[in-house]
Amino acid sequence: MKWDEFFVTGEPMIYGAMVSIVLVSIAIVVGLTYFKKWGYLWREWLTTVDHKKIGIMYIISALIMLFRGGVDGLLMRAQLAVPENGLLDSQHYNEIFTTHGVIMILFMAMPFIIGLMNVVVPLQIGARDVAFPRLNAVSFWLFFAGAMLFNISFVIGGSPDAGWTAYFPLSSIEFSPTVGNNYYSIALQIAGLGTLMTGVNFIVTILKMRAPGMTLMRMPMFTWSILVTSVIIVFAFPVLTIALLLMMLDRQFGSQFFTMANGGMDMLWANLFWVWGHPEVYIVILPAFGIFSEVISTFSRKNLYGYKSMVFSMVIISILSFVVWAHHFYTMGHGAMVNGFFSVTTMAIAIPTGIKIFNWLFTMQKGRIEFTTPMLYALAFIPIFTIGGVTGVMLAMASADYQYHNTMFLVAHFHYTLIPGTVFGVLSGMYYWFPKLFGFRLNDKQGKLAFWVIMTSFNVTFLPLFFLGLNGMTRRMYTYSAETGFGPLNLLASIGSVGLAVGFAILVYNIYWSFRYAPRENNGDPWNARTLEWSTPSPVPHYNFAKMPNIENRDAFWFAKKSGKSLYTEEYSDIHMPNNSGQPFILGAIFMFFGFFMVFNWWVGAVIGALGIFIMMIVRSFERDHGHYIPVKEVVATEQRLRGEQV
Repeated sequence: MKWDEFFVTGEPMIYGAMVSIVLVSIAIVVGLTYFKKWGYLWREWLTTVDHKKIGIMYIISALIMLFRGGVDGLLMRAQLAVPENGLLDSQHYNEIFTTHGVIMILFMAMPFIIGLMNVVVPLQIGARDVAFPRLNAVSFWLFFAGAMLFNISFVIGGSPDAGWTAYFPLSSIEFSPTVGNNYYSIALQIAGLGTLMTGVNFIVTILKMRAPGMTLMRMPMFTWSILVTSVIIVFAFPVLTIALLLMMLDRQFGSQFFTMANGGMDMLWANLFWVWGHPEVYIVILPAFGIFSEVISTFSRKNLYGYKSMVFSMVIISILSFVVWAHHFYTMGHGAMVNGFFSVTTMAIAIPTGIKIFNWLFTMQKGRIEFTTPMLYALAFIPIFTIGGVTGVMLAMASADYQYHNTMFLVAHFHYTLIPGTVFGVLSGMYYWFPKLFGFRLNDKQGKLAFWVIMTSFNVTFLPLFFLGLNGMTRRMYTYSAETGFGPLNLLASIGSVGLAVGFAILVYNIYWSFRYAPRENNGDPWNARTLEWSTPSPVPHYNFAKMPNIENRDAFWFAKKSGKSLYTEEYSDIHMPNNSGQPFILGAIFMFFGFFMVFNWWVGAVIGALGIFIMMIVRSFERDHGHYIPVKEVVATEQRLRGEQV
C-alpha cells in the first residue's frame, strides 16, 4: 500500500483535521507531563473499576462524539444550504452522512445512556458496585477502542461510505473497494462486544444486588428501564455481531453471504441489520423514558402516576420492538401479507408509548411543578416526541410509506424521535445527576439558555424537512438544482443547525464555568428528590453506602424524609471493595491494535494482536484477586468529611 492510499489526502479539511489531532495529542502529553499527572491518570482513571468513574468516562466520550458527529451534521447542512453547492463532492458527502449516523447512534447515544446507568443504577438499588466490576471496565475500554478505531478512518484509509445501515451490495468490496467498510465491520464488532458485556452485567446487578427490602416493584423507574434495556441488548446485539462478522468475511475473505450471486442474498443483511436496528432504537429511548419518569416525578413533587402500567408498557415495548423490523424496507419487495403484519405491529407499539405519555401528564396534574433545566427538557420532550410518533404512524402504513420512505420526511421523523427521545433525555439526566457526581449543580440560567436555543434550533432545523420530503426531496441527495424549489427550506434548516451548534457550545461553557465558579454543596439532596441515590453524600464516596439501606416502600428516601425514619439502621463495619486493575485498559489497547491491522489485512500484526488478547485472557484466568477491605475508621472519617457532621 502506498502512503497516499494509507493517509487520506487531497482534502483541505482532512489536512486541518490531521494537524488538529497532532496538536491536541501534543498538548495532552505536555500538559500531563508539566502538571505531573501521569500517575494520577493511571491510578484514578485508566485502571479504575469504580462504576461512577467508568460512567463519567462514558459520558465524556459521548460528549466528544456528540461534537464529532455534530460537525458531520453541520457539513451536510452547509452542503445542502444552497442549490448546486460545491463544498463537498459526492464521495465526501457519502462518507460524512455514514459516519454521522454511526457516531450519533453507537458512539454518542449508547455511551451516554450507559454512562448514566453506570453512575445511577447501583446507587438506586443500594449496591456498592456492579456485579462484575472488572468486566465493567473491560466493557468501557472495548467501546472506547471501537470508537477510536472508527474515528481514525477519516484520516487513515478513508471512512465508510455506504450509509450508516451499510446495505449490500453498496458496502460490498465491488462497490466499496477502500478499507472504509472494513473499519465499519471491525470497529462496531469491538464496541458491540463491550455493550453486550454491559447488558449481562446490569441484568445480574439489578436482579441480584438490590438492597434488603427492595423488591422488583419497589425499584425506581430508571432502574426498571435499564433492566428492560439490558435484556434487549442481550437479545439484539449478538445479531449485529454476527452480521458484522459475515460482512467482514465477505469483504476480506471472499465469502458470499450477501452477494447477488453464488447463493448469497443482499436482503439477508437488511433483515439482520434491522432485527438489531429497531430494538436499538428502544435501547437508546427506553432509558430516556426512565430519566423523564424520575425528573417529572421529582419536580412535580408527586409520586409517579401509574407505576405498574409504566413497567408493563416498557416490557410490551421491548417485545414489540423485535417484531417490527421489516417496516424499514417496505419498498424492497415484500408481499402485502408481510407488509400488513409489520404495519399492524408498528402501529401497536404506539399504544404502550402513549400510555407512558399520559402517565407523565397525569403525574404533573395538580403537581407543584418546578421549572428547572432537567424539567424543561422533560417537558419539551412530550410534544416534540409526539410529532415524531404521529409521523411514525404515517410511515407505518405500508402503502403510504412507498411515497414517504426515501424522502427527507423520513429523516425528519427519526430526528423528531431520537433527538427529543434520547438527546433531551440524556441532557436532562446529566443536569439532574450532575451534583451527585461532583458536589455542585450546573448553572441553571446558562442551562435554561442552552435549552431554549437547542429546542428552538432543533425545530427550525428539522421541521422544514417534513415539507421538503412531501415536496419530493429524496434523502442522501448531496446536491440539487435551483429549479426544484428546495433551496429556501434547506437554507432555513441549515440556519437552524448553526443554532444547534451554538446551543451545545453554551452547554459546554456551562460545564466549564460551573467547575470553576459554582458553589459547592455538602447537601446530598439538592433537588429534594425521592430515590435512594440522593440519600448518599455528594460527591458519592468510593463505597457508595457506609451502611446498607433497608427499603420498606417505593420512593423509600422520600418517605423516610417525610416520616423522619432513617433508612440506615445497622452499625458501621469494614467494607469489601474490588481492586483496581490495568488489565482492562491494556486489553482495550490490544483490541484496537488487532482491529487496525485487520482493517488493512496485515495478517502478521493481526495475529500478534489476537495472541495478545488470548494471553490477557489466560493471565486473568490464573489471577487470584480477592479485593480489599476499607477499615471502619476510614469509613467513619469519610462520612464525617463528606456529610459535614458527626456520625
